[in-house]
Amino acid sequence: MLNTVLSLQEQKNKQQKITMLTAYDFTTARLFDEAGINMLLVGDSLGMVMLGHEDTLSVTMADMLHHTKAVSRAAKSAFVVADLPFLSYHISTEAAVINAGRLIQEGGANAVKLEGGKAFSDVITAITRAAIPVVAHLGLTPQSVNAFGGFKVQGRTETAARQVIKDALAVQNAGAFAVVLEGIPSLLGEFISQLLHIPTIGIGAGNATDGQVLVYQDMLGMIDTLQPKFVRRFAEGSTLFKDAVSSYQKDVQSGDFPNETESYKIDSDIIQKLKQEFSTTSSRQGEKS
Repeated sequence: MLNTVLSLQEQKNKQQKITMLTAYDFTTARLFDEAGINMLLVGDSLGMVMLGHEDTLSVTMADMLHHTKAVSRAAKSAFVVADLPFLSYHISTEAAVINAGRLIQEGGANAVKLEGGKAFSDVITAITRAAIPVVAHLGLTPQSVNAFGGFKVQGRTETAARQVIKDALAVQNAGAFAVVLEGIPSLLGEFISQLLHIPTIGIGAGNATDGQVLVYQDMLGMIDTLQPKFVRRFAEGSTLFKDAVSSYQKDVQSGDFPNETESYKIDSDIIQKLKQEFSTTSSRQGEKS
């Protein structure tokens, strides 16, 4: 089934959970698409998990376009959402629309995602006016890590929770068709999901949101470093990968790989004839020198 803005809204209406995973390359995106994941997020988290940066702030439009193109080529039914990176929509509304358009026109994405609430309502409205679907992102917004003083849970006090709610209503009114809620208390995530008529996608926001998203390296256990409380490992990918690589190295060094069944054949008489021909040629060249 082809996933669209309308089908995702219908899933919320029918109380059918929406599944979303990050994807940054063709091979992974194709596997997730074939597995039936509803939405693929080309997140600026690629700065950390793919490019080795300390945070998402170093990610550029060029980075996002490169990875979005790869994911979009693989997606046959999944709905592709691409992050607008840091400073690509903060300076002016015009720049925001242009950059969002590039992720759609050049990158092949179906929608864009941007961090921020009421303060970016005008930006969301302008982008949606250009017929580009927008996913908003509230709560713990990684691009604001310096302002937050680190990756910290948001919305725990009455004042902070009220602000998240106001921001959620503001982005919905501005035209966002969905909102990611990250790093907020589960009861707050539940209330916002009930309050909004658009789908909510949670990441560290409890299980009452309309859907869930995870960074796939976290979900597959490919990162050995400390992970957030909300991450569940559905596989021990790091161990699997390292064991496979160790086996490969062992078999190469022992001469077991490739074996006869993994090699191509040629008539031994042909090789014998070629050996005689080139051995003779080599010896003659040696005499001349």
